[in-house]
Amino acid sequence: IDLPIKMTLEVASAPPGVKGNSAGTVTKLVTIKTGKQIAVPLFIKEGNKIIVDTRDGSYIERAN
Repeated sequence: IDLPIKMTLEVASAPPGVKGNSAGTVTKLVTIKTGKQIAVPLFIKEGNKIIVDTRDGSYIERAN
């Protein structure tokens, strides 16, 4: 099976982002509908759709 390099997936659960020093790249772990956990930026919320790199399972960007 050949997967596309990018897939749009829905966030099933996401903890609230913690306010504070976010000068650098701050991430949190969310669970997508497949059950996999992915590190994403703090602004991602439950129900958001995100684009994931299927080669390594990393977050690329928030989908429109």
